[in-house]
Amino acid sequence: MTHNSQHPHYPHIFRSLSVGAMTLRNRTMTPPHASAIGNIYGSDEEALRNIAYFEQRAKSGIAWIGALSTLVKNHLIPGFDPTGVGATTTGYFRLPGFVERIQQFSDTMHRHDTRVTVQMVNQGGMPHGPSPVMSAPVINLMPHVMDKNDIAAFVQEYGESARLAADGRADGVEIHLNHDDLHQWFLSPATNLRTDRYGGSLENRCRFTREVLQSIRDAVGSAFTLGVRMNLREENPAGYQLHGAIDIAQYLESTGLIDYVHGVVGNPWGNPSYIQPDYFSPAQWADLAGELRAALGLPVVYTGKVNSPAVAESVLAHGQADVIGIARALIADGDFVGKADQGHALDIRPCVGCNECISRRYVEGLPFGCAVNPATSHEVLGPWPIAKQRRNLLIVGGGPAGLELAALAAEGGLEVELWEAAEQTGGQLRWAARAPGNHRYSDYLAWQERRLAKLPVDLRLSRTASAASVLAHGADVVAFATGAHARRPEIPGITQPQVADIREVLEGNLTLGNRVVIIAQDDHLSPLLVADFLAERGHQVTLVYATNAPAQLVGRYSIGAVLGRLDARDVQLHTMQEVVAIDGLQLQTRQVYSRKIRTLAGFDNIVLACGSVPDTVVHDAVKTARDGVHLLGDAYAPRRVVFATRQAYALARELVTTTV
Repeated sequence: MTHNSQHPHYPHIFRSLSVGAMTLRNRTMTPPHASAIGNIYGSDEEALRNIAYFEQRAKSGIAWIGALSTLVKNHLIPGFDPTGVGATTTGYFRLPGFVERIQQFSDTMHRHDTRVTVQMVNQGGMPHGPSPVMSAPVINLMPHVMDKNDIAAFVQEYGESARLAADGRADGVEIHLNHDDLHQWFLSPATNLRTDRYGGSLENRCRFTREVLQSIRDAVGSAFTLGVRMNLREENPAGYQLHGAIDIAQYLESTGLIDYVHGVVGNPWGNPSYIQPDYFSPAQWADLAGELRAALGLPVVYTGKVNSPAVAESVLAHGQADVIGIARALIADGDFVGKADQGHALDIRPCVGCNECISRRYVEGLPFGCAVNPATSHEVLGPWPIAKQRRNLLIVGGGPAGLELAALAAEGGLEVELWEAAEQTGGQLRWAARAPGNHRYSDYLAWQERRLAKLPVDLRLSRTASAASVLAHGADVVAFATGAHARRPEIPGITQPQVADIREVLEGNLTLGNRVVIIAQDDHLSPLLVADFLAERGHQVTLVYATNAPAQLVGRYSIGAVLGRLDARDVQLHTMQEVVAIDGLQLQTRQVYSRKIRTLAGFDNIVLACGSVPDTVVHDAVKTARDGVHLLGDAYAPRRVVFATRQAYALARELVTTTV
């Protein structure tokens, strides 16, 4: 059932809908994405952080939070250690206090008229599988082939776990049938080679999932929403594609056991991954969800790069889904739904699709961070504080760190003046935004400019700072966010005129020949992005790394997309080769382990992607002459945007809350 009242801005988003036993106030939901923010099943502090994050989004208007990704208990022989994504023995449902935590979460969201579902997950073959088959070319763990007793144990465990979720006052559960889950491996002809009643025909391949669904219904009854999340296609030529997904969904619908189908695209490692970087278009696969919706009588949820209210409205208006799943855009701006409701879409802080929100935590073991919104995950601290003492702050440098510091300090009641040497703000993001996959950085900078324009920030462009001018200004506090300049490593021949830096390339000030070699001394995306930029323009590109793999700090959810693009354009990649000399247009390399010397030749230009060196000359002079001087962003140590904005947040909070 739907309510047909017209919303003045987004009439399709802001219509109510019934999904099983749930009545949704609008068509927005958020799928699992918060394990890095604060584990709801962890310590009391972690749980409070998690709940505060989602409560802000519930207050803003999100109708359905499906974000409780919850591992089902494994069934293992004593002494076996599971490995892989989310490897567990006990599972979250069996943790002491599980029911109380779900009650705490659900009761909080229900106060804001937001529905809650728990996703049930057994992902990554830990160690179970239907057949002795590896599911992907990058996954090399052979599963334990399940017998009927193993299957029966899991079927029972799902039912009992769903009962615990219902006891926790959740509104429903979602069965995870995708992204290398045990269920996907049974459903897929690529991984299910069984010849018994659990393999072969569509009905047999769906049998395990059907038995799980029946077990859940027997445990919770019909007044509890039960749905499935599944791939709209498998990123595996031997797996099922769209019509196979439709066949599975129609079969599950025919059982009468499910209330909705949640369709997504991608896998945990490939191109695309299920957390797609910004090489892909917004809602790129919504047409697949539309075909699924046309084939079903149940509501369909679509999730996949829905990064603005306009995109969400378009998907709904074209009949491609009944509900829109939004994750990273809600990380970037917790008031996404509220701003859309009020017609203030331009005020929504744009997600740039860089995947720092997941990569920092799972690749580098760092605390959760959003590149464009450093306040995300700090919701538990409450509203941004207002300074009790009026002070003035001079910021030198208008890149990501300087912009964020200026805005936060002004929002906290400080008097802020910002000097930027260039004719516009943005720093190195201006040229970085020209690379493929980075275009949303331009949207982010435009948003920051609009933000500053609404604040009492005295912005001085084309203002070059000197030690004398900063000291003469006499601000109470001075912060240097002066960025960094290109690093040229100590390689013989590197000063030759045919050697350029990636900044010069992306700024478009160079005329390059056809054959370009890139010397990469950077553990993140920059070398790959400039290679993509050049290959897209028809150049023959070679990358040379001293590391044993490119971009070692880029997570599996992002790396596949850019590597796939480069290979499609025949970009050549050399690893474990340290460049030790440049002789004209050829490189002399040394294998970093064997130390064997090789020569790479036949290039027209050489490009350096070797990182940056902090620009601290003025800071160093000012710091020796006065107190109250701070350094942040690339000027402290060149890193990524997320480091700069998080430093700005920390310094701004310190300045706003500290009295002198």
